[in-house]
Amino acid sequence: MKIRWLFFLAIIIMLTPITVNAEQQSPMEKLDDISDEALQMVKFQRYEDAKKLLDYFSDQFTSISGTSKPLSMDEVRIVHTSHDEAMEAAVSTNMKYEERINKLTKFRLVIDALATSHQPLWTEMEEQIMTAFHQAKDAAVTSDTAQFHTNFNTFLSLYNVIYPSMKIDVPVENIQRIDARIDFINEFRSQIVNDPKSQQELEALDTDLKNLFANMEEDEADPSLWWVIISTGSIIIMTLSYVGWRKYQGDKGQKKNRSRD
Repeated sequence: MKIRWLFFLAIIIMLTPITVNAEQQSPMEKLDDISDEALQMVKFQRYEDAKKLLDYFSDQFTSISGTSKPLSMDEVRIVHTSHDEAMEAAVSTNMKYEERINKLTKFRLVIDALATSHQPLWTEMEEQIMTAFHQAKDAAVTSDTAQFHTNFNTFLSLYNVIYPSMKIDVPVENIQRIDARIDFINEFRSQIVNDPKSQQELEALDTDLKNLFANMEEDEADPSLWWVIISTGSIIIMTLSYVGWRKYQGDKGQKKNRSRD
């Protein structure tokens, strides 16, 4: 009977979600929530509410600057720049809706990159970015100038949205290499469309972009997740070992009884 209960306990532990380090939100996580709320307000065209949230963010960011994990000068500058753009989007009287969304999304992704240790939100834009780029590359191969310009501009717009948050998570030399390729293609667009040899730059940029997202996906898992896996596995192993030992003792006892008989 005890063996059955041990098996049952092991199964329950294996299937039950375990919450590790269930602590209160960190100051940066609270700022992350505020940035997300501001984005939602702009999506619903509630620009005055978005402005209030951005003002509140500014006050909170100033108050935690000396109490939480210090940010680098570059990170502080990125936050201020993206916040200023978000505020501009909230208070503008004539900015297009899509541009407002882009600026608030850019701000949201920056704060998420600072608040998140792995799998930042900006990596979720991989499919949109790569689709626009591949459409531009295909247009260049077929010498479709109009489509190349349209799709490459779309790619640039999307890349610009994730660019500040990339600078927080990606080594500077990787960004500089991608920037150099993008600048070359952008400056020599007509040459890229009409010269197959120049289109090798598109292939090289394609590889760099794929590596960019692949490297982020290979980030190590959350240490707390490994703690759960190791703890659960240890309990199951101990349970099975104990069950095996009890079975061995039972078989040993049976053999003794048969030998006596």
